[in-house]
Amino acid sequence: MTPKKAYRRGYPVAVLVGLEENSAVAWQVFSKVVKPIATLQLKRKRSDPNEVYNFHESIINALRPTFKEGVRSVILASPARTTYARDFVDHATRHHSWLTQGPNRVAFAEITGSADNPSTVAALTRTNGLQKLITETTSHETLNLLELLNARISNAGSCDSVLFSLEEAEDLILKAKTASKNKAEFLLLTDKYLTQSHAKGRLNRLLQVASNKNVKTRIIDAESPAGKRLTQLGGFVCLTQPAINPKKN
Repeated sequence: MTPKKAYRRGYPVAVLVGLEENSAVAWQVFSKVVKPIATLQLKRKRSDPNEVYNFHESIINALRPTFKEGVRSVILASPARTTYARDFVDHATRHHSWLTQGPNRVAFAEITGSADNPSTVAALTRTNGLQKLITETTSHETLNLLELLNARISNAGSCDSVLFSLEEAEDLILKAKTASKNKAEFLLLTDKYLTQSHAKGRLNRLLQVASNKNVKTRIIDAESPAGKRLTQLGGFVCLTQPAINPKKN
């Protein structure tokens, strides 16, 4: 059996994008390591609006799989006295409202510095400024999730849209009951629940299968506002949405 490696790197925390004059490098920040996602090149000068538009679109397309996994915190690093980060956020705001509106919106933050290769990323991740910014940005993101969670809980008649136990989530995700009217959308759990679980094997299997089935998973700091609310609910919640039933012949 091939050993599982997903949680040796820790859990997904944020995305870091290093924006330079002629390139962008995207990284996925896990709780223990940072892994590259993609390197993208600006083919012509930034003075060409169409080229910059296509460049920004290529960055968003490269990040789509990570967004689908549920990561909604994006740190943009760019050199001092440049507007690269702000230009990218403006592009996202104008052309991709799904990134900036609604409970699933992305939390963007900007930092001065370079993140265009492993050595600059390593130097940046060791700074207190980046660590603080990641904490603040993920806090904004989890507040969005808290808003979604509270809305689901308070929505009359939709009690089955929120599952509060590992067993219920396993029944829905692992057994994939075809008769179920709901499908899993989010798995939300605190970092304390993850580390202190007495069923780590079952939990890691659920997280892996959920990832394979495109269920968004977020590990939330237990001391954050969203984490404290989640702790009140047991530290683990599965949000569901109506399943799309195939058309009958």
